[in-house]
Parts: sequence; structure tokens; C-alpha cells
Amino acid sequence: MLKLTIWLKCFFLKSFIILFFLSMFNTTNGQQPQKLSIEQVYQLSTKNYPLIKQRALISKTKEYTVSNASKGLLPTFSISGQATYQSAVTNFPFKIPIAGFTMPDYSKDQYKIYAEVDQVIYDGGVIKNQKQTSETNELIQQQNLEVELYALYDRVNQLFFGALLMNEQLKQNEIVKKDIQNGIDKAKALLANGTAYRSSVDELSAQLLQADQSRIELKANKKAYLDMLGLFINNSLDENTILERPIAPVLIDSIRRPELLFYDYQKRTYDLQDELLKTQLRPKFNLFVQGGYGRPGLNMLSNDFSLYSIGGLRLNWNLGSLYTLKNQKELLNINRKSLDVQKETFLFNTNISEKQQSAEIIKYLDLLKNDNAIIALRESVKNAASAQLENGVLSAHDYITQVNAEDQARQNLILHQIQLLQSQYNYQNVIGNNKK
Repeated sequence: MLKLTIWLKCFFLKSFIILFFLSMFNTTNGQQPQKLSIEQVYQLSTKNYPLIKQRALISKTKEYTVSNASKGLLPTFSISGQATYQSAVTNFPFKIPIAGFTMPDYSKDQYKIYAEVDQVIYDGGVIKNQKQTSETNELIQQQNLEVELYALYDRVNQLFFGALLMNEQLKQNEIVKKDIQNGIDKAKALLANGTAYRSSVDELSAQLLQADQSRIELKANKKAYLDMLGLFINNSLDENTILERPIAPVLIDSIRRPELLFYDYQKRTYDLQDELLKTQLRPKFNLFVQGGYGRPGLNMLSNDFSLYSIGGLRLNWNLGSLYTLKNQKELLNINRKSLDVQKETFLFNTNISEKQQSAEIIKYLDLLKNDNAIIALRESVKNAASAQLENGVLSAHDYITQVNAEDQARQNLILHQIQLLQSQYNYQNVIGNNKK
């Protein structure tokens, strides 16, 4: 009975320990590794790039500038005053023969303080032009920000596809290690039967160690790529992060770069400046009301301090800009032509880059046509070498040569596949068709 009790206690204890470790294992496995597509990396890198903070600042600047321009239509209030002493005043060298009436003597010290309310009726379109210019300037700055952010995509491509290449090469490294281990097992069997030398096993073991060294280098390179990519997206990436292999994009040949809108917005500012020249030649009308206190007041026959008020319509028409109007229009035309040249140069350089990327894509497509055939042949030779090694008619050195030859063929395929994808996405970046 005592033995049965002890056995049951041991059984339940072992069961508890097993269940505990199984639950820990399931919990760990329940944490799914992080997956990232290149589109997600584009979005996150744009969102987390420090320069993106400037976007809100640009919008705020536009809001305040437009608001200030709109307030130009509100009434303005001003207070002015002056105290003067003059060398002579108006006097009358004659007397009016009216009983009880004498001509006033004006003081040489005179005083005046007044307040004025001024309301714009028609400003010739100046305020409207200021608001449109502020809105266009915001578009220019925002688009210039887009141009700067767009440069991120090229750097993201380098890091993303670099990490992807390291990952694919790590998979191939596992295949090579299995082939070498297969050779070691066969060489050991031959050694046990006395039909092979110890040096054959040693040579294969050394090759396995070299494969392990290559794996260490590949993992270090992958970590470096992921660390840098993590900085761009503000997220820590580890070796378990899965980078989804992108599908080949549908390539188009129309250029959609953000620089094109930038040039269009800049040209719009020249149109607004042209319109401003016209507004400067138009008359401006204001209503005004003025109230004040001073000596003398509006009554020219009184030398006493008095209150007064005056109101009316004010016209201001400055035609001085006519002298420079023609030259200013010519300067605007020169600026437009200069901008057209810049845009033409940009399109020219972009077309050159597009042709270069197209040539790269064609090159890798042509290389891939032969890669699979080369791999099939190399695999066939390696399999034959494996059989010969097993039968003791091939040296370990020659077997390693065939394993390395097949590995190189597969590495070339992996490299060309990733290079093709990267070239296709670089092409998208060149013409401005990246999807964020």
C-alpha cells in the first residue's frame, strides 16, 4: 500500500512537471513572429521619419497667414495726435464793422488728437491674392516635403532586399550543410569498413565548419540590415522577423514623381505674382470716420479747443508701378522659362534612370532563364558524386567540389531573384509608382 502511494505521488509530480513545461512551450509558441511587407515598411518609415513633423508646422503656418490676410477686410482703428508751434498764423488785416463781432486771434501753439476708423470697401484684389499665395506656398512646402520623404524609399529598398537576400541565403546554407553531413555519414561508413581514409572525414568536417562560419556571417549581416530597418520604422526587429517576399509589381512607364507637382505649384506662384501686378494698378476705396479734439477745431473762426468729427470715402490710386510693370512681367516670364528648364532636366535624368533600371530588369530576367537549368545539371552531378563517394570511387575533395558547385548555382539563382525584385521596385521608385 505504501509503495502504491509513493508511486502515485511520483506519477502526479511527473505529470505536473510535464504539463507545466508543455504550457510554457505553448505560450512561447503562441507569440507569432512579426511579419512585414515592403508596403508596410514604406508606410512606417514615412510615418516615423523626423522630417514628417514639419508637415503639421507647414499647415499651421498657412492657417495663420491666411487668417491674417482675411483680417485685412476688418475695420482698422488708429489714434494720432500732434502738438505744434508755428511761426505765423492766420490773421485778418481788416475789421468787419459789425457790432459785437471781432475777428479771432489764432494761437501759434496748436494741438490735435483724433481717432479714426477705416473700412476697406475695395482693395483691388490684394487680400484675395495674399490668401491664394499663402495656400500655394503651403502646397509647395508640403510637396517639397514629399520629395524629400520619397528619397526614403530607395534606402528602404536597399535594407529590405538586403535582409531578404541574407534570409534566403541562410536557407540555402542549411541545404549545403545537409549535403556535407550526408557526405560525412557516408565517409564514416566507408572508414568503418576500412575502405576510406580518416582524412576524407576530416576534410568533409572542415567543410561543414566553413559552412557554419558562413552561416554566422549571414546571420550577422541579416541582423545589421534588420537593425537599420528597425530604426527607419521605429520598431525593434529580431532574427525571427519575417520579411514577406514581395510579388513582382506591374510596371508602367509613365512618370508620377512628386517633383512634377512641385514644379506645377511653383509655376502657380508666378501666375499669382502676375495677378498681383494688376492689383497694384487698381484704385482702392475706403470708408473712414474720424473724431478728435483740438485747437483749432473745424470751425476756422474759433481759437478755442473743441470736439470735431468727419467721415467720408477715401480714394487711393497709385500708378507709380506703371514704370516697372513691363520689366516685372519679363522677369516673371524668365522665371517661368527657368522652371520649365528645371522640369525638363528632371524628366531627362529620370528617363535615363528609367532606361538603366529597365536594362537591369531585362538582364536579371535573362540570367534567371539559365539558372534553373544550371541547378538541375549541378544537382545531377552532385547526386552522382554522392553515389560514387558512397561506393568509395570518389574522393571527399571531389565530392565537396560538386557540392560547392551546386551551392554556387543555387546562390546565383537566389541572388538573381532578389536582384530582379529589387530592380523592379527601384524602377517603381524611379518613376514614382511606389504604393505607400
